[in-house]
Amino acid sequence: MTRVAVGCSDYPSLQARIADYARDGEVRFTTRFRPKRADELLGGKLHFIVKHMLVGRVEILRFDDRADGRVDIVCVADLERVQPTPKRAHQGWRYLAAADAPQAIDDNSADGDLPPELYRELAELSLI
Repeated sequence: MTRVAVGCSDYPSLQARIADYARDGEVRFTTRFRPKRADELLGGKLHFIVKHMLVGRVEILRFDDRADGRVDIVCVADLERVQPTPKRAHQGWRYLAAADAPQAIDDNSADGDLPPELYRELAELSLI
């Protein structure tokens, strides 16, 4: 599943936001509707889009109904960095096929430190 990280300018700001909202090793993201394929998503990943690039993901633990009719997507509060991958922004969330999901990268990789615009240009030239 993909979701835009509104207000985040880069991976470190997304990482800081998730750390700020984390409680007991979990973080919640509110949505208006329960995904129709919610059972398939359990144990899967929620990928975040920052500046038209997929940059990180968290594992989906469960979906909790709220008193106000909305649904919380409850995830592990451990953000995993992924190979920056171009992805158009959208409203709400979208499904992401496993075949289209970016590869994880370790935090010591230099690729993750590139600005998204530079990474996009290098990828378009097939240099990375």
